Amino acid sequence: EVQLVESGGGLVQAGGSLRLSCVASGLTFDDYAIAWFRQAPGKEREGVSCISMRDGSTYYADSVKGRFTISSDNAKNTVYLQMNNLKPEDTAVYYCAADVRGIVVVTTTPDYWGQGTQVTVSS
Repeated sequence: EVQLVESGGGLVQAGGSLRLSCVASGLTFDDYAIAWFRQAPGKEREGVSCISMRDGSTYYADSVKGRFTISSDNAKNTVYLQMNNLKPEDTAVYYCAADVRGIVVVTTTPDYWGQGTQVTVSS
């Protein structure tokens, strides 16, 4: 059974930082792309960032470029999302997701999802 478990969310002031973690199990980690999505109340889900374990390629949404960094620790089956200079508009539930199709999945619907972690940025 594939499981994705997010952690690291919380409440932070604007300009602050958080690091989200996504631990994957039940899959061959090196075959997958891991993506971060977010959804705020009343808004559509947004693909924020993605990393391919196969070739290391990455994707960032324009809204987070230069502020967020995605990375992985393959030995720990873990993907991180370092979020710096956070803004109130970054407030959302953040989900990690996994799929074998590569970073293109950030624009579609990946096969496997975590339960989400809340990020709240106060102004």
